[in-house]
Amino acid sequence: MKIYINIFEKIISLENLFLAWEEFKRGKQKKLDVQKFEFDLEQNIFQLHHDLINRTYKHGKYTSFYICDPKLRHIHKAEVRDRVLHHAIFQILSPLFEPTFITESFSCRINKGTHKGVEHVKKILRKISKNYTKTCFVLKCDIKKFFDSVDHRILLNILDKSIKDEDTMWLLKEIVGSFISERTTLFNCCGIPIGNLTSQLFANVYMNKFDQFIKHDLKVKHYARYTDDFIVISDDREYLQKLLGTINVFLIQHLNLELHPEKVSIRKFNKNKGVDFLGYIILPHYKLVRIKTRKRMFKKMKEQARQYRDGSVSKETMDQSMQSYLGVLSHANTYRLGEKFRNQYWYWISE
Repeated sequence: MKIYINIFEKIISLENLFLAWEEFKRGKQKKLDVQKFEFDLEQNIFQLHHDLINRTYKHGKYTSFYICDPKLRHIHKAEVRDRVLHHAIFQILSPLFEPTFITESFSCRINKGTHKGVEHVKKILRKISKNYTKTCFVLKCDIKKFFDSVDHRILLNILDKSIKDEDTMWLLKEIVGSFISERTTLFNCCGIPIGNLTSQLFANVYMNKFDQFIKHDLKVKHYARYTDDFIVISDDREYLQKLLGTINVFLIQHLNLELHPEKVSIRKFNKNKGVDFLGYIILPHYKLVRIKTRKRMFKKMKEQARQYRDGSVSKETMDQSMQSYLGVLSHANTYRLGEKFRNQYWYWISE
């Protein structure tokens, strides 16, 4: 295991803080809180640097709200000053931890993402099914309330094993401890907010312990994970059933996590039955967009079109959203759906 020292100075350097600001503000220049911070930018950055170097920095409060994407999610947004610091931390720590992650981890990583994850699973299915001529089986799991359940003590212990820098660990404890979820008890503080950039890194660091167990201890060959969703593929159903019990015990004992009882399944994959993963249905020779994903896309676009007609959303924003949705469709066999979506788009904005 590689040990990292003397990284606090890199995180809090003025160069890194100003670079973090440039990364953070992209696409947010019209936000009032961002404009207010930028109005006195140098003073705000220098004050943040001063508070960090003197270890007087305290993380601010969160603003909470809900989004439906597609399920209801509770988002917690930090103040601009804190979010700039999250970017500064991410910029230094992410390259250090990135080489420790396994290839089959696809969430919030450079040159990874949902589409790479889906393609990886598609290749495995083709291989195990002998070019779609045999039935294979897919163990699909989801961790129950993952972000709310991340145990602060376990997370900080994992970080502390690699980061032998007292000042950096002080800062990470301040960031991690700035939020606790409703799953916190008298014995365990739990939760990392979905809205923090650092939470993406913390999630990968936390679940990397599970990934290493899967790949190196259990020697599982065919695996893929995206945050708290993961898949194991085999031609042996009984093997997957036994594996499920081992996985559940490890998650409970080592990470204080539990599988979602309604989102664990072992299903067949053959020419008639596909695999649902990351918003797509993977079938032999082609992919479809999940029905829930389609409905969500149309619903969101219709609402955005209403906002455009009211003048609260620009045509540029509408076009960007349209291209984003078409990008999702382009990764599946959805020519007719794409045409329908384009026609509906023009109908909605001209109503």
